[in-house]
Amino acid sequence: MADLQSIKNRFGIIGNFPALNRALEKSIQVAPTDISVLVIGESGVGKEFIPKIIHSESKRKHQPYIVVNCGAIPEGTIDSELFGHEKGAFTGATSTRKGYFEVADGGTIFLDEVGELPLQTQVRLLRVLESGEFMKVGSSQVQKTNVRIVAATNVNMMKAITDGRFREDLYYRLNTVQIDMPALRERKGDIHLLFRKFAIDFAEKYRMPELKLTDDAVAYLENYAFPGNVRQLRNLVEQMTVVEQNREINSVKLAEYIPMNTNLPVVVQKSNNGNAGSDFGSEREIMYKILFDMRNDINDLKSLTSELIKNRGNTDLSSQEKNLISRIYTPEAQTSNPNSLLYFENNNQNEVHHPTIISEEDHHYNDVEDIEIEEAKPESLSLQNNEKDLIIKALEKHKGRRNKAADELGISQRTLYRKIKQYNLED
Repeated sequence: MADLQSIKNRFGIIGNFPALNRALEKSIQVAPTDISVLVIGESGVGKEFIPKIIHSESKRKHQPYIVVNCGAIPEGTIDSELFGHEKGAFTGATSTRKGYFEVADGGTIFLDEVGELPLQTQVRLLRVLESGEFMKVGSSQVQKTNVRIVAATNVNMMKAITDGRFREDLYYRLNTVQIDMPALRERKGDIHLLFRKFAIDFAEKYRMPELKLTDDAVAYLENYAFPGNVRQLRNLVEQMTVVEQNREINSVKLAEYIPMNTNLPVVVQKSNNGNAGSDFGSEREIMYKILFDMRNDINDLKSLTSELIKNRGNTDLSSQEKNLISRIYTPEAQTSNPNSLLYFENNNQNEVHHPTIISEEDHHYNDVEDIEIEEAKPESLSLQNNEKDLIIKALEKHKGRRNKAADELGISQRTLYRKIKQYNLED
């Protein structure tokens, strides 16, 4: 049995964190057996090293070693990939094909992202684990295989079982021995060692001087959360090796690549009744508000256009037309707020906008056919209720101050007053 340091040297594993050493030691211990192993760890922690170590230290080391990324194979073809298929089993199956379990007979198969397997495939995999038997897609003949299965996942398996996405019996069959790979943020003492290793490798690869870290940069890296773990650190070093002219990296330069605040949790405010995001925190409510404003403006424009065309030639505007024009063209409606639907980039407050009225005396338009105007349809009851609720929430939030409520809703005060009267919200 190989010792721990020789395994690290052979596979290029850097670090002395106790949890990492324990994971490697368990891999060496279980390697001579044929029991199934489940590797648990976040994405990017280096789970792929464990099955390599197990295979290389087992009696199967001279037999095939196959890696299968279960999350990268489409659900409709994964059974064919794993267990093979017969000619004519499905459209496109022009010949008989061996699956991974048949090809890996006598060796080791590594099922990465095993938590992404479809339930139907999980049933087939359970049969292989229990009896070593499987059937090709489109075949009724039972075949035998002798493979060592090592699986890995970054999914919370107990939650997946509770949610019905993973079979409990398969989980316990795979998890005969569980090996946990620690996240990089837990291995603070290994971070600088890994940085130096990657810096040397990429300096040699790109024939450039090696990157060096200042003391404050080392402290910055050790306090960073590294959601992408070792993979993220490796990509960071490669990027800086190619891009940076100054080969000494400090914390200020590091912050440009990995800002510390990107890993802070999102704070969601709660109202007094405990509902998170009730004060316009919901994206759905914001979308409703935008749609309401857009619908109302379009309805006003439709109504105004309809009235003006019906009464063309008559320059005396009715009270209804004057009301519509005042709502659309008044300085209060023409806002400098870019978020408003009535914002104009070249907004001239001194310029009075008037609709163009086509007179019947203009003979150039004698042959123009009458235009049928589609009357604005009334809003549905459900939309009215949502709009009314948004207005009530805004007024309550700002304690009845209508100017603040109008700003919150993104509408003019005139529109808000009209809506308050429309929904009898004066009190």
